[in-house]
Amino acid sequence: MTEKIKDFLSFFVRLGLSLALLVWLFNQVNWKDIISAIKQADTIPLWGAFFVTVLIQFVVLIRWIVFMKALNLEAPFGKVCRYYFIGLFCNLFLPSSIGGDVIKAVGLSRRVGQKAKVFASVVLDRLSGFAGLVIVALVSYLIGSTIIDAPSVIVPIAILTVLSLVIGGVLFSKRIYALGCKVFIKIPRLHKALMDMHADVMLMKGRKRNGFGCIGLSCIIQVLGAYLYYLIGLALHIKASFLHYLIFGPIVSAVTFLPSIGGLGVREIGWVYCLHKVGVDKELAAGLSLISFFFMIIIGLVGGMVYVATFSHRRVQCDPSDLKP
Repeated sequence: MTEKIKDFLSFFVRLGLSLALLVWLFNQVNWKDIISAIKQADTIPLWGAFFVTVLIQFVVLIRWIVFMKALNLEAPFGKVCRYYFIGLFCNLFLPSSIGGDVIKAVGLSRRVGQKAKVFASVVLDRLSGFAGLVIVALVSYLIGSTIIDAPSVIVPIAILTVLSLVIGGVLFSKRIYALGCKVFIKIPRLHKALMDMHADVMLMKGRKRNGFGCIGLSCIIQVLGAYLYYLIGLALHIKASFLHYLIFGPIVSAVTFLPSIGGLGVREIGWVYCLHKVGVDKELAAGLSLISFFFMIIIGLVGGMVYVATFSHRRVQCDPSDLKP
């Protein structure tokens, strides 16, 4: 089976999963009520939510640039922005919410070289984002546990916390990481690339100030994300506090790592499940999620325009062999 056929089948598997989840969800809710709720939404909070969505993307971009500077990776600001927004565009249809990370890493490394450093910066950026997600969810739950009559919510937060500690422990332990990479010992090129990337990741041990600063930015991003959903909730007249969104937002963000098309389907089910625990109708929760996804489509289309504008100048897609770090 050729790589093109595999990619084709993989895409339709993810597309099928997203559609199946959406069909199941909309069989559980009243679609007409969702449309009605969106039509009756207040426009001012929605404009505010869209502004926050744009702001979040710029903070995420700054976080990535901080990691690149910490790794002594020199890349023109214009090229970094270009591949960041192309990555956002690719996130709309690539597997889970991290597919665009691979595209922006491959694209930027082909332009500036230093592939190991570029991939290390992307891995560290994603890991710090995960750390911020866990911190905000855990602190918010500890503060707001008295207003949420849903003890089961601590389960996904505990899982995320343990997973974050395990990933961080493996990534910053040379012995454990090297042991895990022995799986690829028969593929010398890939094994060397993984070890080179790890050597760059380990540079952060001497740059803890940068690392903690990026985790701080990640916490700010999670708070802004919660405020984004809070504003959409206000527009839809959802009776949920800002603290609810601080607790549930990181959980739903983690769910979008699952295979899907741009997180579509799993995100909606995540919000329906979480907000239902505080008495929010399924239709309103689904509407909230779909509006936030619509905002991401608008921003992703900016990356699509960048992709189209640079396509004729130089190819920005990659061969399968380029996906190796």
